[in-house]
Amino acid sequence: MNHLKRVSSNKQTATLWQGSLTLLGSAAFAVGITLASSSAVMAQAAYGSYVGAGVAVGLSDGDAGGEPSRTSGVIAARYKFLKLPVSIRAQALVGRRTTLVPTVSYDFPINWRTDAYIGVGAAVPLDDDRTTPLGNKTSFAIQPGIDYVLPNSQLVVFGNAVIAFDAYRQGGNNATSVQAGVGLRF
Repeated sequence: MNHLKRVSSNKQTATLWQGSLTLLGSAAFAVGITLASSSAVMAQAAYGSYVGAGVAVGLSDGDAGGEPSRTSGVIAARYKFLKLPVSIRAQALVGRRTTLVPTVSYDFPINWRTDAYIGVGAAVPLDDDRTTPLGNKTSFAIQPGIDYVLPNSQLVVFGNAVIAFDAYRQGGNNATSVQAGVGLRF
């Protein structure tokens, strides 16, 4: 019996370390992009709000019961406040199961076409007890990412990750999903 408690404790510790390393890596990514270009401090933020679509790939395997990671489509929207380096973002991971991810982000302009950002919000699965790329329960989420405006067009290429903490009803594991797609600025 003590052996089973020790195995369970080791899994919880490993999950905690995995979540902590994911969070630390995401923060390091955002800071690294910002510091990589000293001229980024003076750059203007990439203009424009957008609506887009793409693909989302779940990277985590879910509950202790062995729920597999999932792949789905993503519908993304960004509303950019022009005088502040802040955006409101929303993503819907759609397919057989749906998750909404509303976030508020702080944007780090890299140049006049590119913004890196870090957002905070929630992952909200709409299908009760079914696993999505971001778990199967409402959870706190962070969202590091990047937006790039294609030259001479109204198109934006976006890519981001969403890390949802305590995202599964059983086991309480974290869930991670990566999204990429193309948007149309307005």
